Amino acid sequence: MRQIVIDELSPMELDNIDSYLKRSLKQGPMIGLYWLQLPPDLLSEAQQGHEEHGPFYLAVEVTRDGVKFELLVRSQTNLHCSCIAHASPAQRQFVLDFMDKMLTEEMIRA
Repeated sequence: MRQIVIDELSPMELDNIDSYLKRSLKQGPMIGLYWLQLPPDLLSEAQQGHEEHGPFYLAVEVTRDGVKFELLVRSQTNLHCSCIAHASPAQRQFVLDFMDKMLTEEMIRA
């Protein structure tokens, strides 16, 4: 799985990140799992052509040691389709910008 991991966080830093994600993102079906929704202007051609499979998002998971940002664009409704793909360069940049903002706002220096 392609992912970006921020690890070696203190329990307080993990709590701060979890709180930030609860305020900022849609919660997933399990504790510690969140959905980072992609804006329409960042969708790939295949994703734009499959609007009925949207919204499209990337998973963010808070673990015991850190936080993982998956780089697989998922569909809200369909698991097996050409619109499910690894993040494009623009989508990866969107994730990195979100991470930078989160770390800055929560004053985490990891």
